[in-house]
Amino acid sequence: MLDMTSTPVIHPVLRNSAPLIEVRELDLWYGAKQALNAVDLDIYPNEVLAFIGPSGCGKSTALKCLNRMHDHTRDIRISGSIRMDHVDVYHPSIDPPLHRRRFGWVAQKPNPFPSTLYENVAYGARIHGLTQSRVDLDAHVETCLRRAGLWDEVKDDLHIRKGPDLSGGQQQRLCIARALATMPEVLLMDEPTGSVDPHATAIIEDLMIDLKADHSVVVITHSLMQARRVADRVAYFHLGRLLEIGPTEVMFTAPETPEARAFIAGKFG
Repeated sequence: MLDMTSTPVIHPVLRNSAPLIEVRELDLWYGAKQALNAVDLDIYPNEVLAFIGPSGCGKSTALKCLNRMHDHTRDIRISGSIRMDHVDVYHPSIDPPLHRRRFGWVAQKPNPFPSTLYENVAYGARIHGLTQSRVDLDAHVETCLRRAGLWDEVKDDLHIRKGPDLSGGQQQRLCIARALATMPEVLLMDEPTGSVDPHATAIIEDLMIDLKADHSVVVITHSLMQARRVADRVAYFHLGRLLEIGPTEVMFTAPETPEARAFIAGKFG
């Protein structure tokens, strides 16, 4: 029986930098249903942090709290704190759209715009005024597509092909390029390989590892092998609680909570 009053197991991690994001005592209710219970975690610069756990355990809910995607959800109540660069992201002085600009979002199912490949990537940079000229915008689009590992495959068709014309794996890499176009500090990825083939999965996993050089990456995955391949740290969620968090190798070889041990051993979930 899970002790709902217990504190999470937090394995120590040696970092030279302070956390970029600090989550403390985060609770969330959808109406009368509590979906998150006293979640505590830190997110560091230049790391891949993987959220794992059974379906419906609060992973996506917690992810969406970071960039305030719940703001327009009806009957929702949030308590606790999320601080980014030591500032409470839910403080009334924070402009939610400006806060969200600090994050890039990649969903499970690729969702490219029904416009050209160029416009898919250029849109965010254009509306936020991130480039000063068409030459700058062209260079920015190329940079984002290169970082997403897609440039060589689409460079000759940027103004002809539309996002939905690409294969599933290419669409997801286009969505990653689009997320990078607003120059986010953090990439939030909700099962980014959940609907693409194994070849595309391998490419996207390599991208996650490469992208942490300039970003923090928080990824939800139902593949334990994926978490082990790409993550620096792993956070295990269970019934709305963060039960255990620590370096990936520690979490996979010596988890302390019985729930995490059973899940990682494949006994449930």
